[in-house]
Amino acid sequence: MSRYTGPRSRVSRRLGTNIFGTRGEALALEKRPYPPGVHGRTRRRPNSNSEYLVQLQEKQKARFSYGLSEKQFRKVYDEANRRPGVTGENMLRYLELRLDNVLYRAGICATRAQARQFVSHGHMLVNGNRVDIPSYRVRPGELIEVKPASRENAILQWNVDVLDRQAPAWLEKGDHAYAVKVYSEPLREQIDIPLREQLIVELYSK
Repeated sequence: MSRYTGPRSRVSRRLGTNIFGTRGEALALEKRPYPPGVHGRTRRRPNSNSEYLVQLQEKQKARFSYGLSEKQFRKVYDEANRRPGVTGENMLRYLELRLDNVLYRAGICATRAQARQFVSHGHMLVNGNRVDIPSYRVRPGELIEVKPASRENAILQWNVDVLDRQAPAWLEKGDHAYAVKVYSEPLREQIDIPLREQLIVELYSK
């Protein structure tokens, strides 16, 4: 599987959290706070979850949240494991520094999936150069902005005017609403995604 394209609310209900950040998922979790399927109400027994299941669910939360395939996610983990420092924190830092995630965090795009599409269609510039690879890892000091010709896009205009998302401390706004600059690499306390990354490290370390 390269990328999940099925019902998002099913994934969120199965993992017990709003994975993709949409209103539909929030409503689904509120109305049906149990796993999907005919036996969803009776199958949920939190106290009997195995250690492996808990670790697997944490990995799935991270993988679906950032929109990666298993192969892509494993590649990020392997690189994080090779680098000095805490493996789990390295992994989250690399995921946060993806170009599509930066656009999402800055409020230029409503979701990571939307950001991925705009990047793939060539609407984004990094230091003035067109970049169409959503997994491009940005670096401190780089300026990300929407191409001038694309700033009239109604979706992007709505995102900037209505979302009003507060960018994290490791990002700073550029000269206009469609630009953001990477101030530094994110620290763990600046990454607000509800993940227990150590469980993912334990899963892959087996």
